[in-house]
Amino acid sequence: MALLMLVSACDRGSRPPQIGTQAPDFTVKDSQRAVTLSKLRGKPVLLNFWASWCPPCIQETPSLVDLQKRMGDKITILGVSIDENEGEYQRFVRDYHIEYLTVRDPNKAAPNLYGTFGWPETYIIDSSGVIRRKMVGPTNWASADMVQFLNSVQSNTATAAAK
Repeated sequence: MALLMLVSACDRGSRPPQIGTQAPDFTVKDSQRAVTLSKLRGKPVLLNFWASWCPPCIQETPSLVDLQKRMGDKITILGVSIDENEGEYQRFVRDYHIEYLTVRDPNKAAPNLYGTFGWPETYIIDSSGVIRRKMVGPTNWASADMVQFLNSVQSNTATAAAK
């Protein structure tokens, strides 16, 4: 009986509680730039929390690079790295040819706002700042299904802006 209660207490359903809510705003400033999430509104944002030492993050990075090339300026990809070592972070960005927006947050201030403790963790945020999807673990961002979903979020953004 206790096991059943423990298992059911962990079941929060298939829809994370953040879906449909306003994305927590933050500003992260590193040695390269300062990024404020709310200033990216106007098009969908793919917010990816990652680290250079994280094997699943390494696994999904090429698909994020590919997604940026495929989607162009239809979306903003924002990578927030928790790397403590700036040199390792910069080397990773260079070696993986990351051209999307990325910033280093070694104090984990931004991920802590989202309750993130596993890497990678990604949020798809619509143009008005509402979280539409959460992905935990490595994702093939360039897959047909994911591109279709991101295009639908982008299309909904364009439709809402036209009204």
